[in-house]
Amino acid sequence: MSSLRSFSRRQMLRVAGVLGLGSLLPAARETALAFPGQAVPRAGASQRAGTSIYQALGVRPIINGRGTLTIIGGSMELPEVRAAKDVANQQYVQLDELMDAAGKRLAELTGAEWGMVSAGCSAAMSHATAACVAGGNPELHVRIPDLTGFAKDEVIMPTHSRNVYDAAIRAVGVRVIEVGTPEDLRLALGPRTAMIYVFANNRNETGPMSLEAIAAMARPHNVPVMVDAAAEVLTVPNVHLQRGATLVCYSGGKIIRGPQSAGLLLGRKDLVQAAWVHSAPHRGYARGMKVGREEIVGMLVAVESWVKRDHQAEWAGWVERCEHIAARLSRLPGVTAIVQREVGESRSNRSPRVTIRWDSSALGITGPEVSDLLYEGEPRIALTGGSGGRDSQDLPADTGISMTSSMLAPGDEKIAADRIHAVLSAKHTPKPAPAPQPPVADLTGQWRVEIDFAAGQGAEVLHLQQQGNTLQGSHRGAFAARDITGTIDGATVSLASQVTERQGFSLNYRFNGRVEGAVMSGTLDMGEYLGAKWTARRHVYGRQS
Repeated sequence: MSSLRSFSRRQMLRVAGVLGLGSLLPAARETALAFPGQAVPRAGASQRAGTSIYQALGVRPIINGRGTLTIIGGSMELPEVRAAKDVANQQYVQLDELMDAAGKRLAELTGAEWGMVSAGCSAAMSHATAACVAGGNPELHVRIPDLTGFAKDEVIMPTHSRNVYDAAIRAVGVRVIEVGTPEDLRLALGPRTAMIYVFANNRNETGPMSLEAIAAMARPHNVPVMVDAAAEVLTVPNVHLQRGATLVCYSGGKIIRGPQSAGLLLGRKDLVQAAWVHSAPHRGYARGMKVGREEIVGMLVAVESWVKRDHQAEWAGWVERCEHIAARLSRLPGVTAIVQREVGESRSNRSPRVTIRWDSSALGITGPEVSDLLYEGEPRIALTGGSGGRDSQDLPADTGISMTSSMLAPGDEKIAADRIHAVLSAKHTPKPAPAPQPPVADLTGQWRVEIDFAAGQGAEVLHLQQQGNTLQGSHRGAFAARDITGTIDGATVSLASQVTERQGFSLNYRFNGRVEGAVMSGTLDMGEYLGAKWTARRHVYGRQS
């Protein structure tokens, strides 16, 4: 008998427990779940192996004191999730049957009518939108995102809910109707309204545009309300469904500690089942949002662990990590450390936090500088940020850093405390910022900018006004116009523009370069969209010089 056959029957029976035949999970702890015949490394061993893998690729691992940010990996999968994924991979199943069983099990675990595992929260939002637009009709499904002729093709979004993640909804092809008041919402509701989208935040907890108020107005029109609760803790029974939401989406790879590439959709059974119709492996617009049997089973294990874990004990452990850091650093002269042990009713990115403050004039270093040193140094440590500056008219001497503890691995708090202690106790001699050099040119006027992106070019326009070393004006991109500010120091130019997520997307551009005659050129930092090169030529009398 092959090794696969000899090992699969017993293990798959164990995994089947997640689907309602009994639990396969031990009490939550930082130990591995042992499957017969399969060695699963403990957390420490896994971390060491992961470090070696990344270092072999020339990539530096990070100690995560920042939180469940996707850009640095979200969270660490629970050991039992990793083990269940390994087992699930060793046999084939029909995915429609598996998701149906998963939907039933998620309903039992969460109290929702039904559930679905998706390829992340963003995918759950897209599938839910498609379900509200097209129901389960495959003839409509295959036409998404071309909604020409669809009966329902509008999604209402309260102003307080516009954010960079609503792109997952717009990707289905819907027309977004933005509303700011209850009267706006009443006027927007109509026969073409497919759904109302609400981003879970403090602004929809109370008031005339709260989730309850929105749901009450939507109910007579039979319009579903979907809540994006990506980074929140999973409440059982679900607080959003109790407050009137029809559907709610979560990230599986954040605080729940399931697969990083998984998400959850919970809520009304017919819509969740229709959302699966609009999900891979079914063909159509969402084929690229594939969720595998490994993620489905792993997510179920994570949810089952979530509802059984001792969250109070887990929180106490996170607080202890903060207290260790605070105790280590409080012994430094002039340094204070405060542990935030409670976070009130906040559900998003819940974690204790430790904040370290000092006088930058006494220690010779600022919070942002410490944050940068920790991120660029070894070991590499990501913080929630640094604040404050040097003693001046504009920047007070009080400065500091802060970090959360929920995503620290056991022992990371000791490494972080020692590293921060070493940085703060070292002698730092602040270097005064050099006085700006006289500008080599007056950049006032219109500039045509060519940007060389990773593939292809873009043509944009800058309108600048210069006063001394200060620049301000406007930046017109391919679609969005925004203010731009910056400086010219001798021949060195720095400019920054921003489009806020109030418009449903966020762009942060930083132009750095030099002036040579009527031409500026240099590098462009686009934040999460990485970098590019740019060249700007002054536009004079209807032509470029």
